[in-house]
Amino acid sequence: MRLLLIEDDDRIAGPLSEGLGRYGFTVDHVRTGAAGLADSTAAPDLVLLDLGLPDMDGLDVCRSLRARSAVPIIMITARGEEADRIVGLELGADDYLAKPFGVRELIARIRAVTRRAGAPAYAPTGPAETPEPHQPASGAQLLGPLALNRRTREVHLNGRHVALTPKEFDLLAFLADDPGTVYSRQQIMDTVWDPHFFGPTKTLDAHVAALRRKLGDPGWVTTARGVGFRLTVPGVPGVSEAAG
Repeated sequence: MRLLLIEDDDRIAGPLSEGLGRYGFTVDHVRTGAAGLADSTAAPDLVLLDLGLPDMDGLDVCRSLRARSAVPIIMITARGEEADRIVGLELGADDYLAKPFGVRELIARIRAVTRRAGAPAYAPTGPAETPEPHQPASGAQLLGPLALNRRTREVHLNGRHVALTPKEFDLLAFLADDPGTVYSRQQIMDTVWDPHFFGPTKTLDAHVAALRRKLGDPGWVTTARGVGFRLTVPGVPGVSEAAG
């Protein structure tokens, strides 16, 4: 699915494009309204439009896009006031997302908008929903005694239900997407939280500690010193041998 991102701030556009790319989107990024209007002639599947552009107001870009195309438009902006949202929607935007926001929330909005627009439902290819070879058709991924079901967001260990918070589940599911692979702290924060997360960096350590405690063995989530974390199966030499 091809997205056109009209955003002048590279500090936002870069991480956002990278995050969306992990979920299978192709992102074309332009920095001005004029460039966005020119690039839209290539018929993107959806437009992500910032309102605070350097050459023209994003609302004017929305008006021009809507006058010539039915392409779905999601406004992404720091303007969170109700009046701005109303004007944007009345000009033809399909949705309005105030910064800061998470990549997963944006993807959910993209899916909802494309469904309403009558386009085929988009299934992301990212870690949350991609069936891997070791993931049975039932939706449960098996790693030794651990069963993780992304569809129902349930985790069982040795047949016992493990109660996780939403973020703890997201963290476990992300690491389980490729067991044994070391993910950097930044990769984890950008995906499980979002590229614009401004909270304390220790929040990741707190969630890792909670996962280790709830899974009953710190060996489930191991630390690669100076880099990040990986998911392993305690006592099993080689994660692939533990995958069912």
